[in-house]
Amino acid sequence: MNKQQSTGGKIQWLRVLKKLSPYTVQKGFRYLKHYGPKEFWIRLHERFEPEEVPYAPWYQAYAPDEATLDRQRTHRFKYEPLISIIVPAYQTPTEFLKQMIDSVTGQTYGVWELCIANASPDNEEMQRILAEYAARDERVRFCNLKENLGIAENTNKAFAMAKGEFLGLLDHDDLLAPNALYEIVQTLQTHPEADAVYTDEDKVTTELDEHFQPHLKPDFNLDLLRSNNYICHFFMVRRSVVEQAGGFRREFDGAQDYDFIFRCTEAAREVVHVPEILYHWRTHKASTADNPASKMYAFEAGKRAIEEHLKRTGVRGVVSHTPDLGFYRVQYPVQGQPLVSVIIPNKDEKETLQTCMESLKSNTDYQNFEIIIVENNSTTEEIFQYYKELSRDPRIRLLRWTKAFNYSAINNFGASHARGEYLLFLNNDIKTIQPSWMEEMLGVCQRPEVGAVGAKLIYPDHTIQHAGCVVGMGGIAGHMFVDMPADRTGYLHKASLLQDMSAVTAACMMMKKKVFEKAGGFTEELAVAFNDVDLCLKVRKEDFLIVYDPYAELYHMESKTRGAEDSEEKVRRFQTEIEYMRCHWLDILKNGDPYYNKNLSLTKWNYSLKPLPGMSWKDDEKKKEAGGNHAGNISDHSQL
Repeated sequence: MNKQQSTGGKIQWLRVLKKLSPYTVQKGFRYLKHYGPKEFWIRLHERFEPEEVPYAPWYQAYAPDEATLDRQRTHRFKYEPLISIIVPAYQTPTEFLKQMIDSVTGQTYGVWELCIANASPDNEEMQRILAEYAARDERVRFCNLKENLGIAENTNKAFAMAKGEFLGLLDHDDLLAPNALYEIVQTLQTHPEADAVYTDEDKVTTELDEHFQPHLKPDFNLDLLRSNNYICHFFMVRRSVVEQAGGFRREFDGAQDYDFIFRCTEAAREVVHVPEILYHWRTHKASTADNPASKMYAFEAGKRAIEEHLKRTGVRGVVSHTPDLGFYRVQYPVQGQPLVSVIIPNKDEKETLQTCMESLKSNTDYQNFEIIIVENNSTTEEIFQYYKELSRDPRIRLLRWTKAFNYSAINNFGASHARGEYLLFLNNDIKTIQPSWMEEMLGVCQRPEVGAVGAKLIYPDHTIQHAGCVVGMGGIAGHMFVDMPADRTGYLHKASLLQDMSAVTAACMMMKKKVFEKAGGFTEELAVAFNDVDLCLKVRKEDFLIVYDPYAELYHMESKTRGAEDSEEKVRRFQTEIEYMRCHWLDILKNGDPYYNKNLSLTKWNYSLKPLPGMSWKDDEKKKEAGGNHAGNISDHSQL
């Protein structure tokens, strides 16, 4: 770190300290007690790291202007369903209640009704406000409950009032963006089978004077939903699905929406994501949005919601809390003892291979595996001597590849000789960290809907090399969280959560052999780069999931300073492979990775905001490179 960077960091911390209120300090002590000093310090750094693109001005530029909203108000859709906005209200502060209702009456799409179940019958001010709004607009309806039945039952009473084809959930102190229903109905025009819809969201201060912490979500992501209620707000579901799934369940109070979302998405024909920030979650001192440690019962209810979901769907899994409350881990136990074929291409590199082999054999709990080393035109005497030593192990087979280097062809060759039901593609410069890694990957890969699983890979200096891959990053594809300290969890803890992605690196990737064969194996036109991304996209095309598993953590000894692809032959080859990807995967490159978000940067690895057109930032999207945003980001296997 240079002097200027150090000074900038000190200034940033001074600004943070100036903003600290007594409440913030008190909250900090609670978090310190929960996490312990080391984990607290890591999360404190993450929380106050400066935004590369500040969200508050970004949102001001992003929000639709009045001219746009006026055009939306006069627009007529071919399909205009009645949408019932469901609000359970209890002792809502007067100003919050008015602002919530105003956010609904100000919608540019007009075919809605607001159904408020008031569980505060003795609150005269609430009664007066509700009656006034209902008198002014017949779409505003409310009922008075005799008593507070709890959030689940109060919501069910609001459900019972609804007449709409779709029902949307709104908290009594939150806000909808004025174009929320318009954007959703516009999406429904092209998704007639959508039974559940959700949007992006952010947080807003109590006084509504600042928007912050945007939650920019992926399209439907089963494994991420099992890790955290990322769908949350704004969630809208077809009435028939609510009737089929059932309403809220009081035994899940605190996580009643999480349980409800699971049951609705299980029953839905299609779950659609609208990648627009259409819901504003108000944060104040009494809100779990700002004080997660305050309601442990809610996190226990969330854990039970996942367990019940797994039980309903016939999936064996063990659910546990992570240090970050509200985020969960599901462990999938291995069924039986299937054979795993570990395929390792190698050229020379005796010491590198030896380190890999020794860690593989001595630090792997799961033992039913074979190792296939595909020898690729080595020349040194020491590697052949080492091969002789390895050949004494009955679990190790040596295959000789005599043609020119082609990573895809070499691995296809190794896979064709594999006896295992599962293939594990492994670079020769991988070193295991914890012995449970293979068992962890296998348990996930055994699930019927999963085609492939990728691991979290760490550089020797304990920074991240791979935490999943985003298509379009840097032009074609790139790894996420490169160079971030491995003990950090990243944007919304995504570096540390089991989740579905479009691709993972084949430096350590497990795949069902039948899925590998169904997808046609590695594409041999991609001799060096992007072959694993291409294979993952072919697997996705066959309707299998690609899962990033951070609980399988290994060292990737790959040099962070390896030479550039700068020879004429390498540049020509690289450009050819770029063109192959652009020609064969035009749709995803044009429309965006469904497991990412269109408002996130394609040149930054850390889920930074993408600058909007006309906005000028220090490192903007104009610096996009042709093939990758970091020397280690592209799927380049030229060093094997």
